[in-house]
Amino acid sequence: MADGSRPAADVGPRHSVEVDEVEALRLLGSVSLGRIVYTRHALPTIRPVNHVLDGSDIIIRTHEGAALTAHTAQGGHPGVVVAYEADAIDPDTHLGWSVVATGFAHLVTDPSELAHYRAMLRPWVNRTMDYAVRIRPDLVTGIRLTVAPHSADV
Repeated sequence: MADGSRPAADVGPRHSVEVDEVEALRLLGSVSLGRIVYTRHALPTIRPVNHVLDGSDIIIRTHEGAALTAHTAQGGHPGVVVAYEADAIDPDTHLGWSVVATGFAHLVTDPSELAHYRAMLRPWVNRTMDYAVRIRPDLVTGIRLTVAPHSADV
């Protein structure tokens, strides 16, 4: 192909299988990169970030000038609604999984917790990240993309 992309491997149709919350959190914890979705100027905004799990809480680090830092600092209790998505989908076969966690995000303000998260999570961008945001998911969903069972009707 002219754009350098490869066609998907011929594995046949894909089948989407839901996974339960426990498995979805396990999958989320198996990767370090995801995408946070929040509202900025009344529009959805998506940013790639790295994360760690602390129990079922998703922790990300931010910097002082980040819109998410300001947004969560103003959110008050219980925080601001966000979605967090991570996946591992093979680019050739298009098989893998995707997890979405939706809940409230708020700035971590306790100094000992903040120090703990700074030690646990190294930012992957070359920037000082002095803040941490905790996402407490209320809804965690996930799917696995698998090879669909063969059907005699096809």
